[in-house]
Amino acid sequence: MESEVRLFSGIASEGLAQKIADAYPKPLGKMQHYRFSDGELQVSYEESIRGQSVYIIQSTMPPADNLMELLLMIDAAKRASARHIVAVMPYFGYARQDRKDQPRVAIGAKLVADMLAAAGATRVMTMDLHADQIQGFFNVPVDHLYASTIFLPYIQNLNLPNLTIAAPDMGGSKRANAYAKHLKAEMVICYKQRAKANVVETITAIGEIEGRNIVLVDDLVDTGGTLCKAADMMLERGALSVRAICSHAVLSGKAFDNITNSRLTELIVTDTIPQTLSSPKIKVLSVADLFAKVINSVQNYESISSNFIV
Repeated sequence: MESEVRLFSGIASEGLAQKIADAYPKPLGKMQHYRFSDGELQVSYEESIRGQSVYIIQSTMPPADNLMELLLMIDAAKRASARHIVAVMPYFGYARQDRKDQPRVAIGAKLVADMLAAAGATRVMTMDLHADQIQGFFNVPVDHLYASTIFLPYIQNLNLPNLTIAAPDMGGSKRANAYAKHLKAEMVICYKQRAKANVVETITAIGEIEGRNIVLVDDLVDTGGTLCKAADMMLERGALSVRAICSHAVLSGKAFDNITNSRLTELIVTDTIPQTLSSPKIKVLSVADLFAKVINSVQNYESISSNFIV
């Protein structure tokens, strides 16, 4: 007998999960999320999931309780005899720790992958990992979706003349190149030097900037320091406008003020991470329809490659 789809949400992603459920369409399952007086989490499924395909929707941005809750939900589903347990992680936290870039540091992304497998996840679905190679940390299937499916039509509808796609650093050149090829646009690459984590000391660019409308492409925006400095540098070198598209709006610290007071025309992000603040310069596009479509394809053993533009 074919297993039935059951959608559940962690606390951190309830808004996005409801949108995904509405788009599927399928009601969200009933969960009980409880905290002891010391803050310890406990979760329980309030309906039978025996023999079912359980999709647990939860982004794992800080605090670490979001990751812990996802692990508890996976473990509870395993102990409740779910047939398939899919961790749907629109934002995969700790992805920036994907290698040893200095002695005696942890590889956080690998650790998270191991914990998901140990908890009982049989599949992982996520979007725009910081590095594609993180998929190799898993011994279960990984569906790696791309926000380009949403961003590219938006850029095309802007009808910008002299369009140039920019990578904010060397690591983002592959992503920017894919966008530039699809849009038949020019490309530039920024080179930055950091004083320390989250602090950009200097930034310059390789490529033609003067008289161009620039769109910076990155997987996430944290403090906004890189984007703001890049916008200043490019406008001083004669760019007509500078926009940025980033899949995951981490936006920590003074990021909202930095973006609002910057010379960026706009910042376009997705709703993989819920936002409690707003800015007239920040536009949020939803990934709900894409995730709902891919969940349906996975459940019916259909190809998902048609959902990828670049």
